[in-house]
Amino acid sequence: MLFQNTQQKLIREYSEPIRQIKLDDHEFFFDFGNAMFGTVVLTLRAETDAAAAVGLGEKLAGENRIDREPPGCIRYARADVPVTAGTKDYRVALPEDQRNTTPPAVPLPEEFGVVLPFRYCELTLPEGVKLQSIRREAILYPFNDDAADFECDNDDLNAVWELCKHTIKATTFLGIYVDGDRERIAYEGDAYINQLSHYCLDSEYDLARATQEHLLFSPTWFTEWALHNHLIAWADYWYTGSTALLEAYYDELKKRTLSNLADENGLISTETGLVTEEFLRELRLTRPIKDIVDWPHAGFTENGVGERDGYEMTPFNTVVNAFYYNSLRIMSDIAAVLGKPAEAGDFRKRAGYVREQFQRAFFDASRGIYIDGIDSSHASLHANMFPLAFGLAERQHHESILKFIRSRGMACSVYGAQYLLEALYNTGQSDYAFELMTAGHDRGWLNMIRRGSTMTMEAWDLKYKKNLDWNHAWGTAPANIIIRYLVGCRPAAPGCRKMILAPQPSKYLHRFRAKVPTPHGTIEVQWKRGEELQYNAPAEIEMMVNTSTA
Repeated sequence: MLFQNTQQKLIREYSEPIRQIKLDDHEFFFDFGNAMFGTVVLTLRAETDAAAAVGLGEKLAGENRIDREPPGCIRYARADVPVTAGTKDYRVALPEDQRNTTPPAVPLPEEFGVVLPFRYCELTLPEGVKLQSIRREAILYPFNDDAADFECDNDDLNAVWELCKHTIKATTFLGIYVDGDRERIAYEGDAYINQLSHYCLDSEYDLARATQEHLLFSPTWFTEWALHNHLIAWADYWYTGSTALLEAYYDELKKRTLSNLADENGLISTETGLVTEEFLRELRLTRPIKDIVDWPHAGFTENGVGERDGYEMTPFNTVVNAFYYNSLRIMSDIAAVLGKPAEAGDFRKRAGYVREQFQRAFFDASRGIYIDGIDSSHASLHANMFPLAFGLAERQHHESILKFIRSRGMACSVYGAQYLLEALYNTGQSDYAFELMTAGHDRGWLNMIRRGSTMTMEAWDLKYKKNLDWNHAWGTAPANIIIRYLVGCRPAAPGCRKMILAPQPSKYLHRFRAKVPTPHGTIEVQWKRGEELQYNAPAEIEMMVNTSTA
């Protein structure tokens, strides 16, 4: 294990409430401004032994009252605090949730006790006990709040940026990326979005590496999740310039291309009898591998629709094979970087063959769009946005594909939104991408803020996932999309030795300023419509500037 020391770096961060109200002689309400994972520390002066009561929660139920029975997996917990005579500090011990504190959940080191995501606190004090002070003790991985910044002339986009930035900071509390508080399990698809957003907010890379290491030895069971490993490893190389992770786990990454599932048509399927016990052992899986496309499916929603846009789950499906092609392409590049030209050539040849077969199997020329899979006539948002995001769609078909994509709206989850936005920016659709990031309807990030969350939610709303939690970093796509595409600042060479600066601000913006972290220091960018783009970069970085899209 190269990077599994991240939990040793976890810290305690203390903060005062931004608002406090004395409800009566014995009851108090506190608002800490945003949610973090932790508990509270009270300083109490007591005349005699007694007991105080503390309630912590994420959601309000009316003015200055915490929702004590919140829906879904939104959090609330109550704890009694034994108080002894005198003036003393009390770190509130919270009750355990068995689901997220026992395997397969990632454990928090015992020294930190039990933590809860919360913004609000209610305190009840008995007669003879006085409050001297209250602080929130948050547990997190070190995070540089000043490393990255973005501000523009659109208040909605600013609010979405702050929501996503805070989410990345707050959800580091376990020392690796996890899905959210309900499970506290690391998932590959979640981890990749978390990684991209974290890299755009802080020049910190060990957390992502530790997460990938964990996932290679404790993998999850979705087909596309295995294929996310290559995206994680390749992003690490491009941002850090280090081959350490690629060298250490090259053989593991090869296995996770899932090439053993390829049929004579070159495409892969989990439903043709090739998922054997030996295959599962090779991947360290203890349950069958399963295609996901997007999540949740209809059974987890109140409206019975789900987030797959009606996707037909055929044995050979478009989304899985788009990921398969992308993984082969990345493995070719990885092999070349590691000085394995023969293997690089083999992966490149296989990727080329899959690309050809992909077009034959999944593209409906009569409609100019992709269908969900072999033997399907249904076309979904997902079947079209993933090929576009991965460069599989032929340029002459972009117009018809984009027309179809626009007709579907945000018919995907907060996870799928990452790839939808990438597809749009990769094809010059910055106006529509901006509209989606600042949408006022209930399938957007502003709705999360409107509902009262200060972290990105697991799903767009309760009706789209009835057991959602309010602290899922897989919903932070705008953090990395804003930096990498709207500001347009992303690596052009491994280790950020060269950086692209190609803003796509859309017609809706007239100015923005940004700070972008790199291993060499911060890049500062200022853009104003009609004026020359201004930037300042460390001497170690060669800037490749393109203002044609600004």
